[in-house]
Amino acid sequence: MGDKKGPKGALSHYVTAPFDPRFPNANQTRNCFQNYLDYHRCMKALTAKHRDVTPCLWYFRVFKSICPMFWIQRWDEQRADGTFPGRI
Repeated sequence: MGDKKGPKGALSHYVTAPFDPRFPNANQTRNCFQNYLDYHRCMKALTAKHRDVTPCLWYFRVFKSICPMFWIQRWDEQRADGTFPGRI
């Protein structure tokens, strides 16, 4: 999973997800799911290349701030079981 601490500098004061023009509606379900996918894709890609995973923490902090915890737990279980519906 990598380091779950926030990045240093300007992003260290980050509290909640900023506005994302791809998801303008009040319902943020797709935004939550997309950032969860982006985080795990980023981690997979950068870990495979043995590179610093700090850029991935952006996605982590966004999905952690807008996704309900029980969704994240269920998705983590599904990934572990190999039944996750998303493409990582």
